[in-house]
Amino acid sequence: MSGVDGRRPIVVGVDPDPSKRLALAWAADEADRRALPLRLVHVRGVLIRGHRSGEEQLSWEQSGQASPQSVGEQALDKAVAFVESRRPALEVSASLADGEPAWVLREEAQNAAMVVVGSWHLGVRRELFSSASVALPLSAHAPCPVAVVPEPEHVTQQPAYIVVGVDGSPHSVAAVDLAFEEAALRGAALRALYVWHTPLLGVLDEDAAMRECRRVLSETVAGRTATHPGVELHHEVVRGHPVQVLTEASEHALSLVVGTRGHGGFTGMLLGSVSQGALHHARCPVITVPV
Repeated sequence: MSGVDGRRPIVVGVDPDPSKRLALAWAADEADRRALPLRLVHVRGVLIRGHRSGEEQLSWEQSGQASPQSVGEQALDKAVAFVESRRPALEVSASLADGEPAWVLREEAQNAAMVVVGSWHLGVRRELFSSASVALPLSAHAPCPVAVVPEPEHVTQQPAYIVVGVDGSPHSVAAVDLAFEEAALRGAALRALYVWHTPLLGVLDEDAAMRECRRVLSETVAGRTATHPGVELHHEVVRGHPVQVLTEASEHALSLVVGTRGHGGFTGMLLGSVSQGALHHARCPVITVPV
């Protein structure tokens, strides 16, 4: 749902645990930087069926536990109070929803400028197959950028910088556009990386391959410095595995920006392998960008 003046909000998934506020704080700061409303969404739990067919656990009243409704309302009230204390001028709304979190947030993404969720670095198997998984399916299918916030931003490095992965695909071009916007909003530098991974069968002329990578990288970032003259740009071609290189580059970055699928992706895959790897291993917030 858009704001009262038609602006698309930043949407953030709210965790009921008050100690897990990184994604909420990041989303509030992002909405404030972009002068957009912030929409808080909590997906309340449902009764879990027992192991035997037809068996259900005790009702919430019988078990003595708080109902999902009351837990969700309390979570949202506390989250709103947290945001208002952090960013008093921000326009904030809250919504309590039913369903699978990834599905609910994907629906919210239809009218959002960005969706923000937390991540606790689940193992690959849990992340891929758990019904509670949110980051991968949301990043794969949302029509807007998705920010996954596993840990705080790294602001000790000076100048602070954002990293963006480039491979010349339409997805990486969209990622570069957003990365420049983010860098401009934060007064940060931008590090654009093209990672060249030697093919299994090798190439006849590695020097020519590297020159082509540098050409693609230069063409991808060309023209954007004119639009964002205040952004200090560093771009380089690096040899190595893309996930490893981007993970290492993320260690001191404010955020890592990647396209949802680059060259080599297959139709029907949830995400490109580099995007998945970044979500699992990056050491800063990761923003995935669809075309």
